[in-house]
Amino acid sequence: MFKEIHVLGRSQIDELRQIAASAPFVDGRITNPHNKAKQNLQLHDAQAYQKSSNLLLQALMAHEDFRNFAMPVNIAPALLTRYTPGMRYGAHTDNAFIMLQPQGSLRSDLSCTIFLNDPASYEGGALTIQLGTSRMSFKLDAGYAIVYPSDMLHEVEPVTSGERLVGITFIQSRIKDSFQREMLY
Repeated sequence: MFKEIHVLGRSQIDELRQIAASAPFVDGRITNPHNKAKQNLQLHDAQAYQKSSNLLLQALMAHEDFRNFAMPVNIAPALLTRYTPGMRYGAHTDNAFIMLQPQGSLRSDLSCTIFLNDPASYEGGALTIQLGTSRMSFKLDAGYAIVYPSDMLHEVEPVTSGERLVGITFIQSRIKDSFQREMLY
């Protein structure tokens, strides 16, 4: 159901951090204004977005284990998001369909969070996924990604100090059903 993958090297991480440091971010609710659980910032510059998205998607697709686990048919452009002290993203599932222009929609089978800063550089901010009555918590090293089913209840815990910087994307798999995808993997 979950896959941790080391997808970015040091130079890629540095380049993505540099993009984030020099580009504007806006309230994350710009993409979902009615979502009261969403308290983060997201990249808001077309050129920086294109560059960072391409870098992240190329890194994912270059990784054989990602391709074998996700079996991607389509991937949404990756987006850089930032959390500063007090920000969080309350419990939610991701949208079943992501609207892409001009391609139409993408069925969101899997979600992917790519960590871009070291976990020691910020307090809080773990990605927590509800699995039945258990909770799994992820706060991975820079360059690592966690891939998980989009329909699982998950949240980003409040950041209490420092800054959490991640890339996020959504994947339409060749295999819609999580159980069948896991069996094939």
